Order: sequence, then structure tokens, then C-alpha cells
Amino acid sequence: MATPSSITYVASTTASTIASTTTTTPTTTTTPTTTTTPTTTTTPTTTTTTGYAPSELSKSTLRFRTGAKRAEATSVPCMIQDTNTDYRTEEGEPYKNRIYEYTTCVMYNLGNDSRPNFRPYGPACTGPFGTQRTYNTSINPWGVAVVDVNADGRPDIVVANSGSNNVGVLLSMGNGTFGTQTTYATGSYPPGVAVVDVNADGRPDIVVTNQASNTVGVLLNIGSGTFGIQASYTTGSIPVGVTVVDVNADGRPDIVVTNFGSNNVSVLLNIGSGTFGTQTAYATGTNPQSVAVVDVNADGRPDIVVANANNNTISVLLNIGSGAFGTQTMYATGTSPWGVAVVDVNADGVPDIVVTNEGNNNVGVLLQCM
Repeated sequence: MATPSSITYVASTTASTIASTTTTTPTTTTTPTTTTTPTTTTTPTTTTTTGYAPSELSKSTLRFRTGAKRAEATSVPCMIQDTNTDYRTEEGEPYKNRIYEYTTCVMYNLGNDSRPNFRPYGPACTGPFGTQRTYNTSINPWGVAVVDVNADGRPDIVVANSGSNNVGVLLSMGNGTFGTQTTYATGSYPPGVAVVDVNADGRPDIVVTNQASNTVGVLLNIGSGTFGIQASYTTGSIPVGVTVVDVNADGRPDIVVTNFGSNNVSVLLNIGSGTFGTQTAYATGTNPQSVAVVDVNADGRPDIVVANANNNTISVLLNIGSGAFGTQTMYATGTSPWGVAVVDVNADGVPDIVVTNEGNNNVGVLLQCM
């Protein structure tokens, strides 16, 4: 059977359908004559294959030679990654395979089977990470969380913009890229943010500390990665750090906030449907900054660990049941401890504490005694 030497796809200048490709394949029929010698007639048949691409790529062209080892194309739309040799994206969706316009691609013939395989092609990445790509936020972005907020299987970015009194949501566009932020109003000067499903509807919600309002705000996810108006709950003075964890074993995540100005932590229990009760405050050291909520004593109840920025300590408050906490125990750190994390760093089965000491330019590790 004759094989075409090249196949060409050209994006339409007016629509999102790539111009049809016509492949001519000769077919052979045998017709006996009155003599003993048959005559053979070759009749070409035509098969038309149509692909899809964004109309913005109206001048993009892809050419390749079937059976070739490699060919390059520029500005290739997302009809690449054709898995069933019909020369269109799966399910006929231009962005189904999530490789975007203005992407250079390389085609390889893998396995010598004459079926083209594609992969994105770009500048070599040196080292473990490439050069950063930046995305605009509002003023003074502070806290950040990365969670899939619109259920498309891709993690999105949520930023607390402390200088503009809002949170920004940047939805993932795929391939590690993000769209323009959408902002939602918060209280004044939000520094901390957590993204957790607080009302059991399967959609992650935003919880943010409002430092100058002395509140914590909850913005419920109303679908497709959009959020409603914040509901505010009173905290102590200058709330900074926040985490959202079920501390009373009722299956609903609760809010724990560090109050930098009142030297305590607030615990707000979830009372259902994404609403929270009045805070209960527990004393800490001076100017608590960040907080982690992890079971440190293996009793199945999450405990509170706080970095106290201005008395060079961390505080551990053990969970005594029903979402209540005991008196703090303090441990010395370096100067001005700021960030804190709790994880087993030496594989002995018990969690340890790691803290950043801003005043010493170092990190401290406190191993838990067995």
C-alpha cells in the first residue's frame, strides 16, 4: 500500500477546527477477462481526518514524516498526545491533554510502529529546579496554601494578600502554569491562610487570619473554585498563624490561631455546616507566631505546638480530650523563633520539632525523648 511522505495540519484562520487532512490510499481490485490473464485496476480511495485546535493558533503548522525518527513543530495546539492514531485529541477536546498553545513540541516514533508520539520541548532545566515563573498577586502577599479548589485534579494557589485585605486564588491551568488571580475580600491585614473543607461538602474552603481586625475569616467554596463572602469569628489580639485540624474527634475540622498580641492561642470548635463556636484561649509564651497541630504523645489526640517569637521558646499544649488543652510546657530555642513544624526526623516513630530562629539565622531541631 502506498504511504504518504508527509502529513500536514494547518489551523483554520476563522474557527477552531484544523483543516481536514486527506490521505489517498490505493485499493486493488482484480477483474477476470475472457483470457486466462487477469487485469488489475487501481482505484484511489479517500479518507478525511479532522483535528481540533484553538482558533488563536490560526497560523500554526505542524509537519512530520511518517516513520521518521523525529520532527519539530512550534505553536502546536493540544491535539498532540494522540493515543489512538485518529489525529485528534481524546474526546475531541482541544485542551484535553493539557499541553498549551505556543508550546514547542518534538515528535518521536517510539517502537518503529509508524505512530507518532509527542512530548513538550523546551530549554534544558539545569539542577533540581528551573528558573521561577512569577504570577501577579495583590499587595504584600504573605501566607500561601496550594490545594485543588475546583476539583479538576490540579493544585491551585491561594495567597493571603496582607496589604490589600484580600485573598487571591490562582487556578492551575495545567502543565504547572496558573491563571490570573481572583480576589476575595477579607478582614484587615490577613497574614495567615489555610485551605480545608470545613463544611463536609467535598470542596476545600479558605480560612484566613485578619491581623488588624482581631478575627479569623471563613470563605466557603461555592463551586468551580469560587468562594463566598467571608464569615468572621473573634480571636485574640493580632491573630497571625492558623491551622485547621479536628481536635475533638467529631469528624469536623476546627480552627487553631496564634494571637501575637495577647500571648495565647485560640481554639474555635466546628459546630457544623462550616460554622464555628466562640474561641477558647490558652496561654502561650510572648508573641506566638506560628502553630502546628500534631499528636506528639501518641494518644490519638492532636496537640498544639507554638513558636513564641519574643521569649525564645516553643510551647507544647497537650490535648486532654474533647478539644480542650492543658497548660503549656515551654522548651528553649534560639533567638526569635518564627516558623515551626512537627515531624519525625530520625525515624524513631515519634514526632520531633523543627523551628526557625530568625535572630540566629539558623534552624533548631528538638528531638523527642523516647
